[in-house]
Parts: sequence; structure tokens; C-alpha cells
Amino acid sequence: MDANLRQYALITGNYWAFTITDGAIRMLVLFYFYQLGYSPFAIATLFVLYELAGVFTNLIGGWLGARWGLNVTMNVGLALQIVALMMLTVPDAWLTVPYVMFAQMLSGIAKDLNKMSAKSSVKLLADDASGQLYRWVAALTGSKNALKGVGFFVGAALLQWVGFREALYILSGMLVLVLTGSLLFLKADLGKAKSKPKFTELFSKSPALNWLSGARLFLFAARDVWFVVALPVYLEGVLGWSFVESGGFMALWVIGYGFIQGMAPTFTKRLGERPSAHTASLLAFALAAVPLAMAALFDLNPTAVLMIGLTLFGILFALNSAVHSYLIVAMATEDGVSKDVGFYYMANAGGRLAGTLLSGALYQLGGMHAVLYTSAAFILLAAILVRKAEPEE
Repeated sequence: MDANLRQYALITGNYWAFTITDGAIRMLVLFYFYQLGYSPFAIATLFVLYELAGVFTNLIGGWLGARWGLNVTMNVGLALQIVALMMLTVPDAWLTVPYVMFAQMLSGIAKDLNKMSAKSSVKLLADDASGQLYRWVAALTGSKNALKGVGFFVGAALLQWVGFREALYILSGMLVLVLTGSLLFLKADLGKAKSKPKFTELFSKSPALNWLSGARLFLFAARDVWFVVALPVYLEGVLGWSFVESGGFMALWVIGYGFIQGMAPTFTKRLGERPSAHTASLLAFALAAVPLAMAALFDLNPTAVLMIGLTLFGILFALNSAVHSYLIVAMATEDGVSKDVGFYYMANAGGRLAGTLLSGALYQLGGMHAVLYTSAAFILLAAILVRKAEPEE
């Protein structure tokens, strides 16, 4: 195994372990605080700072990665996740909404430092001309999303089998082992820019990257505007599914979505060995048709429309996301790559935050029809914006 492949394997292992804990802590907090008597709205507020933290973390974290090295930002992310997990092991009387929101904010910072570091690192380790970069980015991204679904199950299972605090200790112990290996074996100068970037260089100066970032914002707002709040509330409140059924279904959807992402180079091969902005635009137009059709047919058979629509949406969204993830890494400048990747994922976090907030508001005002039509509109905007972005040669 050559040196670059060893580093890629180590980074991927770090990312996998972190992702499992990220999914697990989401389920642990959701179910445990529901058991404590927290209202659904109060539980939702626990995750607001988690999402908001991503906007700032990606922007500043990309700059820090370019100055200090991606090994530092990745290891800081792992350490912060351990702190966030251990903060929740205090007695129940301490677990107030502000306290848990702060712990979740640290977890959100940790997650985006880890993600930005992992995806930036691939740019420095893989060869783009041979198609290796696209394959490695797709494998890293797809496996991460599949393991987030696994994390949902792990969190729920640990809560049932060993209890809330014991589960947190187990997850923390796993990350301590991963962090130790990372400190020992991760390349020290990985991603460090040759010239120290100034703080004023946080924002991208590349028009193509800015268009791509705008498209990413609307793409992820389009997913979360109906998936984060509206869908689980509809499954439980209208269709009468249990929490276990709803959570299990969403976990399986995320796992399947991750599998398709990982296989994206195979599925998009007919469109070219290395996808372009044109590829992303075509896939987005195809994706927009799904929520439009779902909204038009929804009243005929809501359950069937949701099952079939979610399957089609998951496949096409996974391909869109994989191509986007490749394009940003391919377009980023190699010296200080994390600045460009961090700026792009700041837009990604902004889309998630907007989608999460709109999901509850639009569902309350207009039900599933409102969120589905909004999702389609956002995807069409993403398709238009991404056409203006072309990878730099």
C-alpha cells in the first residue's frame, strides 16, 4: 500500500468512526429527551445551534486548515466530539435546554471540522486525470452517509441495551482510540498552505466556485425542507407510524442514499469519466421532477407516493450530491485547498439550516404539498446556478 493510500485509509477510518457517533448522538438526544418529557419543539431547538455552527465552522475551519494543516483540524474535531459526548453524562438536573444546545453546538463544530478536513485531504492524495479523485470522493462521501444511518441504529440500540450515559461512554471511548491513532499516524503537514493565508481570504474569489456554492445551498435546502421535520412528523402524526418504524425507515433511506453516492462513478460513467457542471445541471433537472410529481399525485395514495418518491428522490439526490462533492474538490486550488472546500461547505450548512427552519414552518402552513413544491423550486434554482460553474483545468 503506497503512502497516499495509507493516508486516505486513515482519514476514511477517522471519518467513519466520527460519523457513527454523529448519527448515534442524534438518536440518543432525540429519544432520551423525549423520555424526559421534552416537547417535540423543545427537542427541535436542541439542534438549532448544531446546524448554525456549521455555517461558521466551515468558513473559519477552512482557513485554519490552510494555516495549521488538515491533521490539526481533523484531530481538533475528534477531540471536540469527545467533549460534547462527555458533557451529556452529567446528572439529569443539569441537562437544561441551553446546556444541551451548547453541547450540540460543540458537536456541530466538531462534525464540520472533521468533514472539511477529510474531503480537503482527498484533493492532495488522489489523481484527478485518471478519475481516481472522483472515485475516492464518492466512496468517502457515500460511505459516510451510509454509516450515519448505521449511527442512527447504534444510538437507539445502545440507549435500549445499556442506557444513555453508558452509551455516551462507549462512543467516547471509541473516539479516544481513533484520536490516538490519528495523532500517531496522520501526516503532520497535510493541507498546510505554502504561504499563510490572511483572514481576509476567507471568502472565495472564484466566480465558478461561488456559483457552485450557491447551487449547493439550494440543493441541500431542497432536501431538508421536507426530509428533516415534515416527513417524520407526517409519518408519525398522520400515517400513525411508531417512532421506531419512522426512525428505522429514515435510517434505511440514509444507508441506501449513501450506497448510491459511493457507486456514483459507475452510474454517471455514460456522462463522462469526470463529471462537469453540465452533468450536475442535468441531474438536478431530473431530480426536480420527483417532488413536483409527488405533490401532484400525493392525494391519490400518500403512502405509496412517499415510498416510491423517496426511493427515486434518494437515488437522484445521491448522484447530484456525489457530483457536487467531486466538483468542489476538483475546482479547489491545491495550495490551501481547505479554504475553498470550507467556503463551499459553509453554503452547504446554510442550505441545511434554511431547509430545517422552513420545513417546520411550511409544513405547518401548507402540509406536504407546500414543502414538496418548495423543494422542487429550490432544485430548479440549483440546476440553473450550477450551469454557470465549470471546473478549472
